[in-house]
Amino acid sequence: MRRALPVFIVLAIAAGAQAQKTGPAFEQEPYGKLPGVKDKKGKDGPPLTVTQFTLVNKNNVVLKCIEYGAIITELHVPDKAGKTADVVLGFDKLEDYVKGHPYFGTNAGRVANRIANAKFTLDKKEYTVTFPGDGPHTLHGGKTGFDKKHWRGAASLTATGPSVKFTYTSPDGEEGYPGTLAVEVSYTLTDNNELVIDYRATTNKTTICNLAHHSYFNLAGHNSGEILDHEAQFAAKNYTPADDTLIPTGKIAPVAGTSFDFTKSKAMGKDLKAAGGKPVGFDLNYVLDKGNSERPEFAARVTEPKSGRTLEVFTTEPGLQFYTGNFLDGTNTGKGGAVYKQYNGFCLEAQKFPDSVNKPEWATQSNPILKPGETYKQTTIYKFGVAK
Repeated sequence: MRRALPVFIVLAIAAGAQAQKTGPAFEQEPYGKLPGVKDKKGKDGPPLTVTQFTLVNKNNVVLKCIEYGAIITELHVPDKAGKTADVVLGFDKLEDYVKGHPYFGTNAGRVANRIANAKFTLDKKEYTVTFPGDGPHTLHGGKTGFDKKHWRGAASLTATGPSVKFTYTSPDGEEGYPGTLAVEVSYTLTDNNELVIDYRATTNKTTICNLAHHSYFNLAGHNSGEILDHEAQFAAKNYTPADDTLIPTGKIAPVAGTSFDFTKSKAMGKDLKAAGGKPVGFDLNYVLDKGNSERPEFAARVTEPKSGRTLEVFTTEPGLQFYTGNFLDGTNTGKGGAVYKQYNGFCLEAQKFPDSVNKPEWATQSNPILKPGETYKQTTIYKFGVAK
């Protein structure tokens, strides 16, 4: 068992009050155990220890993440008065993540979002991949995607801030995908209150790869109810229309004149009903004006009016999935007993367009194919601040 690293300076602020941690620094400690991997005879191996990592920057912004799913479990950021709150939905215990949940704080892969009918063709060979059981289409990697895997984490202090690098190797054929895919994802917490997420992946056989981070945010605090008064603006004049099962049609259409238009800041709830969907709400991919780029560029800004907290997203990816927690139904009892109901969190998932592998017309804009000798790269930044 790995011991916690004594790298925090802890300051007592009052009797019985929660201690503050000063940084830049990191800490690690056991979070729980998973069943061991079965051998060829079906015998359970030794239990796997899941480590929790805590990162803190000089502004006392605190991020916690675990080796199960490389999940971000907590993210404490200040409001306009300097009061911090945890702004991501999640659970207190490993057991609650293992039981199943709507991808709180996870990394979706090997392919984020949907693949139509769980099928695609590479090099004239058709592949069938698994699906989670909620329809005919693959979602977020399959029945047992990267969100349910045991990643290996290692923390360090980098030039830009405390960081954790998680690694996982997906074997050839896992969930039906070809090729052994070696994946790295790192979280770095900078002193500019940025969460920098870097992905890298390589393969030994032609495959597809499209990774995305899936935290649910509520800038008023994870237990603060609906996010419909949050004001959002996206750098996207177009989106990818989809059918009733959320599979894109292959077209790219302008947002002008539709309920999907966030080119100017507006409340998330303003056009919620007009957005339609079953259940009603936003769940669509925006075509970012920036397109593909090697450096992260501005994609979105969200402001919570009461707290003044802001979230800006910068990414190298061509698409941004905006989701308003439409399927949250109150069955998930979260941190501190919070009950997460519909519209209690929103997601901004930087990614390639959904079902890109089956849309050859998008090949130059959103190509998920990864070949041997190539490296999949993505950098997405979530920057927190306060409105001026």
